[in-house]
Amino acid sequence: MTTLWDTTGTEVVKALGEARRSAGGLISGLALTLVVVADEKKVAEAEIAAGRAAAAHPCRVLIVVRRQIDAAQPRLDAEISVGGRLGPGEAVVMRMYGRLALHAESVVLPLLAPDVPVVTWWHQEPPEKIAYDPLGVFAERRVTDAAQAPDPISALRTRAEDFAPGDTDLAWSRATPWRVVLASAYDSIPGTAAEARIAAEAGNPTAWLMAGWLKDRLGVETELVTSGGPGITEVFLKIDDGSELAISRPDGRTAVLHRTGVHDRRLPLPRRELGDQLSEELRRLDPDQPYARALGAAAGVRGLESRPAERVHEWRDPIPTPGSAS
Repeated sequence: MTTLWDTTGTEVVKALGEARRSAGGLISGLALTLVVVADEKKVAEAEIAAGRAAAAHPCRVLIVVRRQIDAAQPRLDAEISVGGRLGPGEAVVMRMYGRLALHAESVVLPLLAPDVPVVTWWHQEPPEKIAYDPLGVFAERRVTDAAQAPDPISALRTRAEDFAPGDTDLAWSRATPWRVVLASAYDSIPGTAAEARIAAEAGNPTAWLMAGWLKDRLGVETELVTSGGPGITEVFLKIDDGSELAISRPDGRTAVLHRTGVHDRRLPLPRRELGDQLSEELRRLDPDQPYARALGAAAGVRGLESRPAERVHEWRDPIPTPGSAS
């Protein structure tokens, strides 16, 4: 690992090139650049998750930590590694101070791997508008996590208002195992869903998106009820012929599949690690239309998937000068 203190973007680019040459040219075939935006207290979590995702999807990992944006002097500290703790590929962790943190793209853009897509992931409270952060504007895919917000459901409503094709949220990724099991079980039922209910911890964003997905796919309003968790603990469907389909998971590990007239089945349904959730989002780089429809159905906003995909940076200074509008 190479550590640079109080450095410049140019020096970081040079150090990355030297690290690649020292690795003997073993790093090739990058599939994408993963830009991670993280708070300092969550950097360790972000590094573990990004390293796990990079092991499955060869990529250049660029972690941006905006620190002390009110510092009097701009400063950049960087750690460069190839085949280190952040996976087998190339990685740069950058800590930015002062006004430089508000222009992180000036350092990140020259570090993007050539001719591959860019995915930006915020491992912190999602931005109010993606366009406020240029690190999201130049990305083809943008991954937020509503669970990081003080009010996750409100954060998802904001994501619906601000949505553009290419956006997704890890709350949706957490719904994948539930959606797979439920869709498989529902396909073998001759009837049509008439009622739906989801039990989950209060304010669970994945349950909220699942309710939108059921509304979009099955045309039924879904009741959300509070349970002790962890996460979603049950999805229940009542069929128009009076039969029932239910998947319950009270322990966060094993689910029980119940169907009227059929013996109950136990099946694994564990809560996945953060790196596995992120890795799922890196598998597809095209717009996630099922997410758009589920988010739109949950928020009551139509036509999200047909919006323009391009974003234009909107400058907003989080530290307005005296006398200026905030």
